[in-house]
Amino acid sequence: MNLYDATALIEPAASAASTPATAVWSEGIDEARPAAVGPMIDATELDQRIDAACDRIAPLWPLKHFVAVNPFFGLRDLSFQDASDALARITGKGLYMSRDYYRDQVASGRISRDDLKAAIEGCGSRLDVETLEHTLATRAPQPRLGMAPVSEVLERVEGGLWSSFVTERISLHCAAHFDLGQAIVPMPWRHLPLYASWRKAAAIDRGPAMMGLSDFRSAVSRLPTDPRAAIALAIERLGIPDAAVERYLHASLMSIGGWAAWARYLRWQAELSGERDDSLVDLLAVRLMWDMLLYEQKGSPALVARWREMLAASMRPPSDKRQASAEIDRIMLAAMEIGFQRSVIDGLTGVRTGTLPARPAARPAVQAAFCIDVRSEVFRRALETVAPEVQTIGFAGFFGIFIEHVPLGSAAARSHVPVIFNPAYRICERVKAEDSEDVQAQRRRRIGLSKAWKGFKLSAASCFSFVESAGLMYGPKLLTDSFGWSRPVPDPHSQGLDAEVMERIGPTLEAVAPEQCCTRHGESGIPEGDRLDHAERILRAMSMTEGFAPLVLLAGHGSSSVNNPHATGLDCGACAGQTGEASARVVAALLNDPSVRRGLTERGIAIPEDTWFLAGLHDTTTDTLRLFDTDDVPAALAQDLAQLRQWLEQAGGLTRMERAALLGIAGRPDRAVEADVQQRSRDWSQVRPEWALANNAAFIAAPRPRTAAMDLGGRAFLHEYVWEKDEGFQILELIMTAPMIVANWINMQYYGSVVDNRRFGSGNKVLHNVVGGAIGVLEGNSGDLRVGLPLQSLHDGRRWVHEPLRLSCFIEAPEAAIDAIIDRHELVRQLVDNRWLHLLRIGEDDGVHRRRPGGGWERSDPVLRVNP
Repeated sequence: MNLYDATALIEPAASAASTPATAVWSEGIDEARPAAVGPMIDATELDQRIDAACDRIAPLWPLKHFVAVNPFFGLRDLSFQDASDALARITGKGLYMSRDYYRDQVASGRISRDDLKAAIEGCGSRLDVETLEHTLATRAPQPRLGMAPVSEVLERVEGGLWSSFVTERISLHCAAHFDLGQAIVPMPWRHLPLYASWRKAAAIDRGPAMMGLSDFRSAVSRLPTDPRAAIALAIERLGIPDAAVERYLHASLMSIGGWAAWARYLRWQAELSGERDDSLVDLLAVRLMWDMLLYEQKGSPALVARWREMLAASMRPPSDKRQASAEIDRIMLAAMEIGFQRSVIDGLTGVRTGTLPARPAARPAVQAAFCIDVRSEVFRRALETVAPEVQTIGFAGFFGIFIEHVPLGSAAARSHVPVIFNPAYRICERVKAEDSEDVQAQRRRRIGLSKAWKGFKLSAASCFSFVESAGLMYGPKLLTDSFGWSRPVPDPHSQGLDAEVMERIGPTLEAVAPEQCCTRHGESGIPEGDRLDHAERILRAMSMTEGFAPLVLLAGHGSSSVNNPHATGLDCGACAGQTGEASARVVAALLNDPSVRRGLTERGIAIPEDTWFLAGLHDTTTDTLRLFDTDDVPAALAQDLAQLRQWLEQAGGLTRMERAALLGIAGRPDRAVEADVQQRSRDWSQVRPEWALANNAAFIAAPRPRTAAMDLGGRAFLHEYVWEKDEGFQILELIMTAPMIVANWINMQYYGSVVDNRRFGSGNKVLHNVVGGAIGVLEGNSGDLRVGLPLQSLHDGRRWVHEPLRLSCFIEAPEAAIDAIIDRHELVRQLVDNRWLHLLRIGEDDGVHRRRPGGGWERSDPVLRVNP
C-alpha cells in the first residue's frame, strides 16, 4: 500500500478486539481537546525522511577503541552557519560560544581590533569595530527553547521530571539490549531487534504506572509491530506538519543523542561490511512511542495548546534580533581564528625574512617518523633541539599499513586503521625463541583466574564476608595505590605475562596457524607478494626515497592511565583508538625485509645496507619513548642506538618541562616533574593524566623545513609532504581524504565538547559510570549515554584550555592539484566549501592563499581575509 494506514497496522489486543482503534488512543483524554491528527505521508517519502534524520546523527565508538568523531558529521552538507541555525531551532543552542566568552577574549587581548576588522570585512558585515564592541557588551537574546519532545512540553505544563523519566526508561532498556558483557544475566529479548525487544519489556514495565500512566502497558501491546509504521502513526497522532517531519525526527533522536550515536555506530560498522543495521530506526520508533503515549494518556487542553505552540514556533524563521546576534557570533569566531592563523602564516612565510632553516644534510644521523598527533609536535621540536642532526618526519600513526592486530592469547582482533577504512590484513603476535602456543595458553589461564577471583570478590554472596576476612591483607596495596606508587589494576598490555617474556613478544609478518593466534580467526600475516608494493607506497607517502639515515625510527604513540573509561581516547586515533606499537613494528619489519629491500632498489628507492628501521612507542602521558626489537639491530649500529636512546631521554625531559605548565607542576626540577607525571599515570584518582589533543587548531602538510623554526605549542598536526616528489598527486589525495579528515573529526569533537558539553561532551568524569561493559558512560547512575569529552579534558577549573576553533589546514601544493582533489571527493568538498574547516595553500611564491567557498583562491597575507 502507498500510505501507512495507522489503523490497519495496529495490533488489536485480545481484550479490546471490538474497540475501534481510534477510541483506544482517546481514552482518558478531555473530550473538549481538539484531535491532533496530521496528514498521512507516503510510505516511500516517509522512509526517506526517516533515513535522512538518522543520517544527521554522528556515530559513537565504544570505550574499548574510543576515537574522536565529528559530532556534526551528519550536518556536513549544510554550511557551518546553516548547521548552527538548524541546531538552534532544534535544541535552542547553536555552534558558537557564549557572548561572555568572546567578551573575555577581547578583554584579554586574545582578539585584537585588527582581528575584528578583518573578520567584519571577511563576513561581509556592515558593522564597525566600535559598534561591535558596544554590542558585545550587551546581553545576547535568550536562546529559543527549540523543538522539544512531548515529555519536555509536559514538564512545562504540569511540572514533574517527565524528560528525565523517559530518558531513564529508554536508557535502561538500551543498556540491557546492547550490553557487551557487563550484565550477569542478559536481557531475555536481546535476540530481537531493539523496537521489538522494547515492546516486550515495556509491556511488563510497572514504572510508568507509578508516574500515573495507568494504561501504558496495555497501550504498548497495541502498538504497531513495524518500527517505521509506528513512526508514521506517531507523526499522524501528534499532528506534525509535513514541513516539520524531518526536523521533528532529528530532534527526537537528539533528545536521546547518546544512544542514537551508539545506534549510528552500529549502522556505520554494518555499512563498512556491506550490510545494514536498523537499530537507529528502532530507537527512533521507541522515542516517538513515548511521545505519542504521553500525549494521548496525559493529554489536556493545556498540553495540546503548548504542543501546537511549540510546533508553530519551531517553523518560524529567526527574528531580525536573532539574526543580528548570529552575525555577532560569526564575526567573533572568525576573529579568533584570524588571530591564530596570522601567527601561523607569519611562521610559514618566514622565508621572506630569511628565518626558514636550511634543509638537512644529505644523510642525517637519525630519521624519526612520528604520528601527526599534536602531542608529537612538542616531542619532535624537543628532539630536534637536543639533536640538530636528527631529521623528524610526520606521518599518520598507522604508518600506512592496514592491519588488525591480535595480541598474544586474545580471542579478538583489534583494528589499527582509521575508522573510515577496513583493515586488509590480520597480524598475530608471537614469542621469539619460544613456543607461542604455550605462552598464550599460560596467559589465558592467568587472566581467567584473575577474572574468576575478581568475580568471587564482587559477588553478592561473598563481597561482605570477603572484606571482613581478608580486608587487612589489602592494606599495603591500598596505600601504594592511593599514592600512585603502584597500578590499582594490571596493565592490559602485559597482564598474564612475565616481564622477561614481554621483551620477546611482537607481531609477525608471517602467517600463523589459527590455533596459535586466535581460535576465531583464520588466515593471518602479509603475503610476500604484497609486501613490496606496501613498502614502496609507505616510503613515497612519507617522502622518504633517498638520504636514509643509519637508524630510521618509526614512533607510534599511546598513553598510560588507570581508572579512566576514556583511556583509549588518549591513544592513537589513526590506529582506531589503539596504541601505534603494532603498526610501527609491522612497518619496521616490512622495511627490514631483505627481499623487500632488493625490490625497492629495482623501483628506484635504494636503502643503504647499513640502514635499519626501528620501531618505538611515545608514551604521551609520561613523554618516554620505548624502543622495540633492539636485539635485532646490527652490532655495527650499537653506538648509534646508544646515542639515540640518550637523545630520546633528553627530548622527553624537555617535553615534560614544556608541558609542566599546563599540568600545574611548572617550576620544579626536571626529576621532580618526571616523578610527578609517572605518578599521574598510575593514580586512580587522577582526573587529568594529560591534556591529550586539547587546543588543536591546525593541520600542516608541508616539508619539515617549512615549520622547523616554529613553536606551534602542540596545536598543529604536522604531516610531511613534498609535492615535487608526488607523481600524479596520489599522496596529496590520500592526505586530503584520510589524515585531514581524521584531524577534522578530532578538531570538531573538541569544538563540540566545549561549545555544548551537555549534548556533545560527557560532563564531569568524576561522576562517570561505565554502561554495557564497554559501550560508554553515564554521568551519574542514569540518564542518556554521554558522548564526546569530559570537562576535565577541556577546562582546568578556571578557564577553557581548549580554544574552540575550526581546523585551519595549510597545504604546500599547486592550486590545480588541490582543486582537482576537492572536485573528485564530495566529503572533502563539503568540509571545505561549507566551512567546517579552513583550507589555505602555501604557494610557489611562499605566500599563503585561502580557498573561497565554491572555488577560487585569494591571498591571505599580509592582510588576512576570511570567509565564515
